[in-house]
Amino acid sequence: MTVDVTLERDGHVATIQFSKPPHNFACPVLLRKIADAVYKVDNDPELRCSVLLSKGRSFCAGADLVGDASLAGHSGMAAIAQLYSQAERLFRRRKPMVAVVQGGAIGAGLGLALTADFRVADPTTRLSANFTRLGFHPGFALTYTLPRLLGEQRASWMMLSSERVKGDAALAWGLVDRLADEGTAAQEALAMAHELAGNAPLALLAVRRTLMDGVADAAVASMRREHAEQAALRATADYAEGVASVFERRPAHFIGA
Repeated sequence: MTVDVTLERDGHVATIQFSKPPHNFACPVLLRKIADAVYKVDNDPELRCSVLLSKGRSFCAGADLVGDASLAGHSGMAAIAQLYSQAERLFRRRKPMVAVVQGGAIGAGLGLALTADFRVADPTTRLSANFTRLGFHPGFALTYTLPRLLGEQRASWMMLSSERVKGDAALAWGLVDRLADEGTAAQEALAMAHELAGNAPLALLAVRRTLMDGVADAAVASMRREHAEQAALRATADYAEGVASVFERRPAHFIGA
């Protein structure tokens, strides 16, 4: 497993780029390296904002519940708990972040995108909380972050239907903040980050602190509840069928057991 996370500086803006070919599947190692980079940004007085982006066609295609032995095996729920502990570090950061969301941001990938303050999509973007299609429960605090961002009705539809939302609809819903031409989303995100970083740094931190008051605690509480629900559903026949159907590229046949 090749997991690479780099941090580069452009004035007061940090660019955090991650790569885990071929689909940038989420795992505890990847999230830890991203969180470590975010920690460096938080503790560097010269950096005021960050851009999070990935290499490849997909931003993050979720957690690989089939191919990743650490997530698919008997210790899978422990590995998911480790993933969420790293997600907590992202929720507790102090400085604003803009995410470049190209291609798929699915499941945990959507959760990762929503840890950012702002998101830039392009025509290839597809966002989905696809857990019910797997016979599973949403995680990564999506049961908190999606309603907070979209309102209860649209968030409920996303989580109950597992629909994939395209970039233009995501912009109209407020799920992303900008829709760039294909191949230009990183430039748009960097421009947004520089606009943020051009403001007074102490004011930037203070305003974000006020806006985000209680968010990290609420996200952590949601992840605890989500993890418990996931653990219960993981033992069901429908979960096994849901994961198998995705792996075998066929419709699932759920039985409610």
